[in-house]
Amino acid sequence: MNFIDLAAQQERIRERLEKNIGTVLDHGQYIMGPEVGEIESQLAHYVGTTHAVSCASGTDALLLALMAYGVGPGDAVFTTPFTFVATAEVISLLGATPVFVDVDPRTFNIDPGQLETAIIALKSNDSSIYPLPGLSANLQPKGIIAVDLFGLAADYDAINAVAKKHALFVVEDAAQSFGGEYQNRKACSLADIACTSFFPAKPLGCYGDGGMCFTDDDRLADIMRSVRIHGQGSDKYDNVRIGINGRMDTLQAAILLAKFEIFPEEVCLRNQAADSYNRLIRAAAGATIATPEIPPGYLSVWAQYSILAGDMQTRTALQTRLKEAGIPTAVYYPKPLHRQQAFAGLGYQSGAFPVSEDCSQRIFSLPMHPYLKRDEQEKVAALLAER
Repeated sequence: MNFIDLAAQQERIRERLEKNIGTVLDHGQYIMGPEVGEIESQLAHYVGTTHAVSCASGTDALLLALMAYGVGPGDAVFTTPFTFVATAEVISLLGATPVFVDVDPRTFNIDPGQLETAIIALKSNDSSIYPLPGLSANLQPKGIIAVDLFGLAADYDAINAVAKKHALFVVEDAAQSFGGEYQNRKACSLADIACTSFFPAKPLGCYGDGGMCFTDDDRLADIMRSVRIHGQGSDKYDNVRIGINGRMDTLQAAILLAKFEIFPEEVCLRNQAADSYNRLIRAAAGATIATPEIPPGYLSVWAQYSILAGDMQTRTALQTRLKEAGIPTAVYYPKPLHRQQAFAGLGYQSGAFPVSEDCSQRIFSLPMHPYLKRDEQEKVAALLAER
């Protein structure tokens, strides 16, 4: 069984892929060719934003967003410790400080109530209110990066309200949620800037690295377009700001155009697969396995289908059993960011974010893609239910 079945997808669209790639080879505009503008236009229309700014990766997308806001030393940016390192890495790369906030145990996304508590704690430099990084005395709250984990959007009505109250920007880290929905709005349209990734394993992925930023703000879009090409002004030898080499390759844009033709259908198929998992696992394993919860008004794109075992030992046993049956699994994320060596300088202690730490010890993900077969899912559920 495949954890993600890119081969089945490719078989469906192979002819279109080869045609699009051939077109790029024919015109030879490998950097910022016409396909780049075309995919930007199509995806901006899909999510409902004015601007889409493509770039080289999801990490670069986050970096572009923070650079557009002028984030730097002395700034604090609030985010979750239960995510991939890129979310907090870009904050540190700019000399700013990530301030972590624990997650909701049902959705694994940042907890808006704890977010406001953390902001108040930082403003008053009082770690008795909420855990703060060790060097918090001179930090100024600047913004929030909310992560849409596993394909499910965070609670942006609540997050945006907190941000507005405290005059902070909000970046939607939608690396895993492109195609999802929140309160009848598409993921990537839920914050001041949204950032997504086209890493091959994503619901909409290319065959290399790629990313995109979305916004309705003309000024921010102009800055991000400049930053992605070395801070370019009127031409490539006019550098009006410090930037990066963050362009999307034309070939990757051409691949995305082919994949996007079937993407809405694949979102439906992912949800059908998730519904099937939920029914089968709940029927077979009952309360011994916690299946994902999708709150009312949300549509997940199911970048991962993640379940919670009772404890770490049970998780290990279940993963071993599935592996022996030829079924791959994965753990996202086995060590929260506040416990990673890269962020040791922040001085957070073990136990600071108990929900994230508990989830990291019990969570694991099952095969999830649009082409899962019913009998494959039945086999997974049966193995999870074995005593």
